[in-house]
Amino acid sequence: MSNETSGANTKVARVIRAYDLDGMGANLEAAWTGEAGERTSLRDLADEFNEAVLGAALREASVSSLSVDVSSTYEALRGDSGSASTRARRRLEREGIDVDELTGDFVTHQAIHTYLTQEREASLPAADDDMADRKVETIEKLQGRVSAVAESAISSLANAGELDRGDYDVLVDVRTVCPNCGADAPVGELIRRGGCECTVDAEADDE
Repeated sequence: MSNETSGANTKVARVIRAYDLDGMGANLEAAWTGEAGERTSLRDLADEFNEAVLGAALREASVSSLSVDVSSTYEALRGDSGSASTRARRRLEREGIDVDELTGDFVTHQAIHTYLTQEREASLPAADDDMADRKVETIEKLQGRVSAVAESAISSLANAGELDRGDYDVLVDVRTVCPNCGADAPVGELIRRGGCECTVDAEADDE
């Protein structure tokens, strides 16, 4: 995929150059396409991008991140009106930041989409054959985390004398129940085979 160049002319590309947000384009693309796992929505990417712009503006003004929280300040500025927004604007103005210019550089999710598809020529997979496996993997990882937390809690309570012993086996089993036939199956098994047996049988009959 292409990188930001001097000829890039979308708003996102211009803002990336103006605020020296090196690597932002590649990060946006990877998050949107799901290169590193779960995909991030365009709206969330726009918020992350705008927070990065605010953070860069604060650094340029030599404002410590300890004195101004980027996330809460951005949320206040997004509010457009109200006391929180007014306080945030006044605080930034005292630091020498042109708030109107700053917020004018914030982008929408549509602008992010235009940048990714036109500047970087990025696109979503037309057919993600691995989607089912990836979803199952995510669920199994969460099950493992729940199991680890439960085992830790049992051990801690046993050590504190609040539980009779700490060597209980912990089983975490996420299951699904079909609303049509009542069949019970592990969620991973259901996803991998594409549905309940009653659905599969019905589809076979139709063919």
